[in-house]
Amino acid sequence: MLGVVFFHGGGATPDSDREVAYTTFKDYVAKGYTEKIIVNKGEGTARLTVRPEHIRDVFKRGADQVGKQPTVTARIPSADKLDDYLSASGYRGSVSYEESSGTLRMIITSLLPMALLIGFWFYIFRGMRGGGGSGVFSVGKSKARVIEKGEGTNVTFKDVAGQEGAKQEVQEIVDFLKNPSKYTELGGKIPKGALLVGPPGTGKTLLAKAVAGEADVPFFSMSGSDFVEMFVGVGASRVRDLFTKAKEKAPCIIFIDEIDAVGRARGKNPAMGGNDERENTLNQLLTEMDGFGTNSGVIILAATNRVDILDKALLRAGRFDRQIHVDLPDLPERVAIFGVHLRPLKLAPGLDVELLARQTPGFSGADIANVCNEAALIAARHNRKEVGRQDFLDAVDRIIGGLEKKTKVMTAGEKRVIALHEAGHATVSWLLEHANPLVKVTIVPRGQALGAAWYLPEERSITTREQMLDEICATLGGRAAEELFTGHISSGALNDLETVTKRAYGMVAYLGMSAELPNLCFYNNQEYNFTKPYSEHTAERIDKAVAELVAEQYERAKRILSENAGKHARLAETLIEHEVIFTADVEQIFGPRPWKSRADELLESAASTPSAATGEDEPGSGEKTEPEADTTAIEIANAAPAGPETALADDKSATTEAPSAATDKENETEA
Repeated sequence: MLGVVFFHGGGATPDSDREVAYTTFKDYVAKGYTEKIIVNKGEGTARLTVRPEHIRDVFKRGADQVGKQPTVTARIPSADKLDDYLSASGYRGSVSYEESSGTLRMIITSLLPMALLIGFWFYIFRGMRGGGGSGVFSVGKSKARVIEKGEGTNVTFKDVAGQEGAKQEVQEIVDFLKNPSKYTELGGKIPKGALLVGPPGTGKTLLAKAVAGEADVPFFSMSGSDFVEMFVGVGASRVRDLFTKAKEKAPCIIFIDEIDAVGRARGKNPAMGGNDERENTLNQLLTEMDGFGTNSGVIILAATNRVDILDKALLRAGRFDRQIHVDLPDLPERVAIFGVHLRPLKLAPGLDVELLARQTPGFSGADIANVCNEAALIAARHNRKEVGRQDFLDAVDRIIGGLEKKTKVMTAGEKRVIALHEAGHATVSWLLEHANPLVKVTIVPRGQALGAAWYLPEERSITTREQMLDEICATLGGRAAEELFTGHISSGALNDLETVTKRAYGMVAYLGMSAELPNLCFYNNQEYNFTKPYSEHTAERIDKAVAELVAEQYERAKRILSENAGKHARLAETLIEHEVIFTADVEQIFGPRPWKSRADELLESAASTPSAATGEDEPGSGEKTEPEADTTAIEIANAAPAGPETALADDKSATTEAPSAATDKENETEA
């Protein structure tokens, strides 16, 4: 209706073109108001242009309101009679004639807007009906991508390196779909749902793709965010449609990536409000999963890295019966992952893959893929024909520490302070049994750090109090060296102090490792928690215990440095001269460390395990026997994840517990 009113209103005659009677028209000609006349013989009209000085006489308004050349149109008896009148009246102005008919133009002018309006509504209606399920009327349809039986993907279990336990779990699901009688004859029931849980980049989605590639059944793939739209009820409708299609093609697999987008716990914090549409979608998902028959043949795989926020009803038996943990790879697994990502690269002969795996503790599979790609880019940047070891080591440095700032200018005094600081880290960590093995020390600015001590973090399953204390002491070695040998302290220890404080609070408040508050844990894993689970008096005791613990380790670091002041000074001078020193340089000054690293023990254990060589399963293989502990609390207590640390202080000297370059003389010379 609005469109009709608009277009009819647009057809009104403007004030600058007035239609008058023929007698009035002749009167204007007789009075001399006319500047020129245009006669349209086909329409039977005459249009005169009013002289500027007579505009107000004709329109009762000025030219600024009606235009500078307004016209007056009148119906005429015929062109000949108008000519006779003009001759009789003595008109001497301009007269022109038009033969074209205005009927077609009138029809187009009147009908074109209506035709455009009809076409517009037809287009909208067609979009609402939707082609291929993308219209408004199909908004409640599932957006799942379907891989039909026999199509598969390019990814198989051979492309998933490491994660042997997780692969065994999902292979069992594939085997059940291919040969269900093997399990049902014994009375077994396959789980209805399996949840892939792990940090980002560990290969959860890759495992699902491998299942799609291996399973000879239809595979429905969908993201959790695809369920929810701005319209109320769409999510629940899509869930119903997805499961309806899946039941029609059973046996099949449904994969929901990032299920926490719809699976977040309902009403976890009522004070902050809720999302009714998301919760309705979750309720429908729970209903559909619970409504399956025992042998329906529909299995659900889901992936998330936030299992702690999922609704309890989603994790109960009968829905997601089991959780498959896809953890960060350890050293032997990283060797296997490197083998996968090195296949497409043109490598230099004799590349030591084990060395690369040692340089990347805490790296996920996605991180390792990034290292391989970055190494290839570095090699191409230097016009090399092959990707060599130094390219990979430079790639690790680039990813962890950032770009090298070759244009950064420092004074001799600043350079000396940074060298003393980093040499302090190297000295203390070298002389402590449980400190992470040192790889490289540098005072070359990189990223946001003016200098860094690079370590290979020990990938421990559990961490003892002695190990944590040694790491705190080594981290404080830089600040202690500044105070001891310069008499001043600087802002360069910002990152060190942040790490030490978090780790000390974790030891005292979460792990019960202090004499002040032994065997007490105040950790609360609730997502929304606005109250501390302890009193103000206890908070004061925690603060006191943390301060005493840090002060004790700081004095311990100063004592170690005082006892080895000469060697520390030689190390600092070597660092000032070469800017980068490696393990071999430190070993020449302090002698070899008598302690074997955990990485060496892991490799020796993997080499001596029969299943590693033969591929045969052993009793209990794939099962981890770890002590009961809250992994999140331990990570908070450690305050230094096994992966690369990138949050270095701005223009500060920092201790980076992350992999770096190798220790050979060739690399030392290049540095």
